[in-house]
Amino acid sequence: MLSYRHSFHAGNPADVIKHLVLAQVLEYMTRKDKPFDYIDTHSGAGLFELAAKDAQKTQEYLQGIAKLWSYTGEVAAIRDYVELVKSLNRDALAYYPGSPKVAEQFLRKQDKGWFFELHPQDLKLLEKNTAHKRSLRVKGEDGFKGLMGLVPPQSRRACVLMDPPYEIKSDYDVAVRSIIKACKRFASGTYMIWYPVVDRARIDQMEQTLLESGVRNIQLFELATEADTEERGMTASGMIVINPPWTLKATMDEVLPELVQQLSSETGFFRSEQLVAE
Repeated sequence: MLSYRHSFHAGNPADVIKHLVLAQVLEYMTRKDKPFDYIDTHSGAGLFELAAKDAQKTQEYLQGIAKLWSYTGEVAAIRDYVELVKSLNRDALAYYPGSPKVAEQFLRKQDKGWFFELHPQDLKLLEKNTAHKRSLRVKGEDGFKGLMGLVPPQSRRACVLMDPPYEIKSDYDVAVRSIIKACKRFASGTYMIWYPVVDRARIDQMEQTLLESGVRNIQLFELATEADTEERGMTASGMIVINPPWTLKATMDEVLPELVQQLSSETGFFRSEQLVAE
């Protein structure tokens, strides 16, 4: 199935938590001069015009990045994230970066970016949005399988973002098991899995699979804009991070309460948990 396009959802609260965590991980990776590989298994187009018909049809960005555009609060990580988005705009909010464009802001000459995308239209856009930099490699392949061909990386340092569309219910299980398999091949990498909360039972199963896997040092960060519901629709989303930067938990302990205040309804909540110890 290739019907999902992120252009309808760009800049929403799920993107906020996803890309804020991603930026924190990538910034930490650049603290060492040694090169690293960034692997993005489900990349999308890379950059989204918010005036385009897809974004305007849903206007989900109005509940996410638009609410933070003028943020002047005390949480530095939120300010840094907003500044990153502003660096890709002029005066007003016109474009929102997908994960490839977020990553590009951190990748240096010695680093490599690997981007997988299957949707034919988004693949063309992704190739266009990354063509200016030779260290960014785009592949029109299945990212679940593509990841296995890249670990362990030659650099021996890597971080992975797995962000499937979850159009198919099996994606929840495939995502977790793909990451566990990659961890067994390359245990020292940092792995991030983004997930949507549409059916809480599926997230509980993802967590249980990870708990039983033997993989160590797993953290979970979740932002809910409203309480869980049995009705159709996403109420929350989160990032599961394996081998996170040692700074990430403390940062997200500051970020998440502020995001709930800025983006959520009265029933919104957050989770910031160490699922598995180091």
